[in-house]
Amino acid sequence: MSAKLKTHTLGCKVNQYETELVRQGLQRAGYRDAEKDEAADVCVVNTCTVTAEGDTKSRQIIRRMARQNPDARIVVMGCYATRAPEEVLALPGVSEVVTDKRELPDLLTRFGVIDLPTGLDGHSGRKRAYVKVQDGCLLRCSYCIIPQVRPELTSRPMKHIVEEVERLVAGGFREVVLTGIHLGHYGVDWNRQQPKEKWIRLAHLVQRLAELPGEFRIRLSSIEATEVTRELIEIMQSYPTRIAPHLHLCLQSGSDTILRAMRRRWSTRMFLDRCQMLRDALDHPALTTDVIVGFPGETEEHFQQTCQTSRDAGFSKIHVFPYSPRRGTPAAEYADQIDKQVKQERVDRLLALEAELRADYYRSLVGRELDVLVEGSQPIVDLAAGTPHYVHRGTSCRYAPVEFHSADANLEKQLIKVQVAEAKDDRVTGQRREDA
Repeated sequence: MSAKLKTHTLGCKVNQYETELVRQGLQRAGYRDAEKDEAADVCVVNTCTVTAEGDTKSRQIIRRMARQNPDARIVVMGCYATRAPEEVLALPGVSEVVTDKRELPDLLTRFGVIDLPTGLDGHSGRKRAYVKVQDGCLLRCSYCIIPQVRPELTSRPMKHIVEEVERLVAGGFREVVLTGIHLGHYGVDWNRQQPKEKWIRLAHLVQRLAELPGEFRIRLSSIEATEVTRELIEIMQSYPTRIAPHLHLCLQSGSDTILRAMRRRWSTRMFLDRCQMLRDALDHPALTTDVIVGFPGETEEHFQQTCQTSRDAGFSKIHVFPYSPRRGTPAAEYADQIDKQVKQERVDRLLALEAELRADYYRSLVGRELDVLVEGSQPIVDLAAGTPHYVHRGTSCRYAPVEFHSADANLEKQLIKVQVAEAKDDRVTGQRREDA
């Protein structure tokens, strides 16, 4: 009987990709996924340490794995394992701690994997496939622990990425999300010793993937505004149906004073200029972002500046986070920490603004035709017609959730063109073009 495996991932898309890579490697050595109530022989927990809560959740999952799988070897990887390996190793059931992702080939070899994977063949349980293209971050934002646990810039060979995307498309995936710890630094580690005319950057990778045959689209994961270069924008403009007109630009604050305290690399003016460049070049792009509220020293005036910058940027979605001090980062030692109640009140106000901006953007989509990746379907009986039909839900090229009805049952993981008829609070609705 083959050995049984369980995995659990906390944190970002990169972690999810790396867990899947380990899972598929172990499957090559004969492991199989354990059933829901079946004890596993090996458990892999991929941890997160972005916040103290991430550490806590990681410990909780490890302890739960140990209780439910008392005879299992528990392998712990991820950023928390890198930051506090001794702490992790002391937890019940933990047999191995991977402190550096470059150790993964050795780990897999110790578990009997001979044919080491260079990429994924699929992405279990997902309709969209994540493809990790680089690792590591060199920035020193004052609130962030990640450069301490992933300090080495490493870009994957373009050949491996291209081959992986080809496999994923052949396997039925119609959206590929390019992700990395610092996506815009793809190729930087190769370019240091090269003349500028030989540099390889993210734009070159995106163009190479955009030229591949098949029915699929590319979406870029979170990226710094300074790294949305003119070259990258021109490539997005040249492949409007292959590259989703959506970028997640990390703002963090709309106050120049707070951006300097955060050790960010731009002003709000530069950020807004980049947003305008995208709007000038692309057809009604969706711009989404992250904002930290209640950073040390943030006054009401600074918060109002963040709200105004968000309005000026015209975001279609804002992920709002109250600032959480992270031990080991400079900002955790800053004076003028903000009261928890003040932070929550500002979070609520920014979320209200986010809902307003999202509604504005969704209304602007009415009448437009969107490419929708169908991610779920539900049968509905039309009593008047006496025939079954289905309500389908998915994600559009512009990242708006979409709902539409069709008599076809099997649309999952397909790209469907939908004419938007109505904007609601949390989605847009419309009609499949073939049914119009």
